[in-house]
Amino acid sequence: MDETPSPGAALRAGLHHLAVETADLDNCVAWYVEFFGGTASWSLDTFSHLTRDRLPGIGRLTEVVAVGVRFHLFTRSATYTRPHPDTLQFQHVCLTAATAEELRRWRDRWQELYASGRYVFARPEPPSEIVVDSDGVSSFYLYDVNGLEYEFTHIPAEATGR
Repeated sequence: MDETPSPGAALRAGLHHLAVETADLDNCVAWYVEFFGGTASWSLDTFSHLTRDRLPGIGRLTEVVAVGVRFHLFTRSATYTRPHPDTLQFQHVCLTAATAEELRRWRDRWQELYASGRYVFARPEPPSEIVVDSDGVSSFYLYDVNGLEYEFTHIPAEATGR
């Protein structure tokens, strides 16, 4: 009997980080560190063109590692209009790919499913291109059928600080 593998059986993904937008980065970092018992591991204030296009006005980002999770806490400029305080949201969820090839396969899978016409997408935008940062980390972004954003990333062994 010929068994067809279930969708996604050949691909694996793991959670890399949760991105949380905040109006007060210092306050937010301090709370995450204290509440979760974490550590601020690194910060950025320069970003790729893809990040600046996706997150207009992004100013600073700090990673807090706690409870087995990486939280990427970031702020935007005052010109960015934030959602109403009663609107709770995460900006995106990042999943890791074991290899750069697997990262490409995840992107290809989205395009195949979109092209199939079997699904209705709230945001019918194609995935971003795969970009490679200066430290060799590669990533791309996509929207699910609900318009929720996912990042997929491959972090080579030599970029272990991320």
